[in-house]
Amino acid sequence: MGRTLPTVSNDYVVGLTDGEGCFYVNVGKSSRYRSGYRIQLHFHLKMQGRDRALLEKVRNTIGCGEVYFQKELRANHCQCYRYTVSAERDIQEIVIPFFKRHPLQSASKSASFEVFCEIAALVKEGQHLNAEGIEKIRKLKSCMNQKTVGLA
Repeated sequence: MGRTLPTVSNDYVVGLTDGEGCFYVNVGKSSRYRSGYRIQLHFHLKMQGRDRALLEKVRNTIGCGEVYFQKELRANHCQCYRYTVSAERDIQEIVIPFFKRHPLQSASKSASFEVFCEIAALVKEGQHLNAEGIEKIRKLKSCMNQKTVGLA
């Protein structure tokens, strides 16, 4: 009989993502693509080195992605590990449905996730393959991961 991998609760993943997670879209120039650009969707969680086992539990809970060592070169920053999901299929079929079933609680992370979902839908429709779609994606991306100054 197979061994059960250690996990954390879905609510724990949501809380950790609200505090430490990032939904990110990379728009990079590339002559290998018809549109001249490559669109990559990413979900990240970054923790201190001693929390690697926790990130592995998150990976086991969500069911995809990898945990990587991320060497930190900045002074006064400790070494860390990053849990990353970058495969488009995993983003579309696992990560997005997970956070739709288990909604984020923070307003800022929820807003970034909604924009991330819009961009993912454009990619799924093939909009990233033409200049108009790339421009839509760039505009949406500019609304993500905004740092607010002060309180409303």
